[in-house]
Amino acid sequence: MDKKNKYKHRIEEVDRLKILSESLGKDVDLHAVAVATNLYRAAQSLRIVMERDVLSAHKLSWTAFSLLYDVWVWGPMETKELAASSGVTTATISTITNTLQRKGLCERSADPRDRRRVSISLTKKGEQVIKELYPKFHQGEKKLVHSMEVSEQERLAEQLRYIIQNINNV
Repeated sequence: MDKKNKYKHRIEEVDRLKILSESLGKDVDLHAVAVATNLYRAAQSLRIVMERDVLSAHKLSWTAFSLLYDVWVWGPMETKELAASSGVTTATISTITNTLQRKGLCERSADPRDRRRVSISLTKKGEQVIKELYPKFHQGEKKLVHSMEVSEQERLAEQLRYIIQNINNV
């Protein structure tokens, strides 16, 4: 985004926040609104670009990729751990796992002592796909922050970790 459009966008955001404040009164924390709105928009923009430019070649959604990535990085994981990690329900993980199993990318294994505890692991094909996809995905991650200094990236990552860790303490 060039400087003119960036400035125009900022003015439009300020105008919208003013309208929101006027309609809802003094209790509106405009700083919180701006942070939450921009965080959501940035995440959605990243998701859309990655699904379109990287994941569509393998017909994978963002959440399906996240599941494969988590299992690749951390090893076999229980469905409830995957759900917590991805911010979705265990039912969603189950549905995604069904799809990934049909594609031959992952497999389930039940705990013999407690059949309700199910772990998900990658198949050889799943490992091959994630190893092929991740370098392309990483290019998108780098593109996301290319205009930021490393110190700015570190600070932003620290602030986002803080938000994630404290979201349930509200």
